[in-house]
Amino acid sequence: MGNRLYVGNLSYQASSESLREAFSAYGEVTDVHIVQDRETGRSSGCALVTTGTQDEAAEAVSSLDG
Repeated sequence: MGNRLYVGNLSYQASSESLREAFSAYGEVTDVHIVQDRETGRSSGCALVTTGTQDEAAEAVSSLDG
């Protein structure tokens, strides 16, 4: 597993700040990108979160999955 995580099933109101806050509890968050629908510009309900290391990513996955 790399340190860039796909995060799905998000609320359409989820923000980069709220995701950064949730994932920063497990280590450094270097990037948050909320995927947007091309036609509407609204959130598509998923994001990509990049952590500092693979170990931090693994810890976040094991803690936040579900």
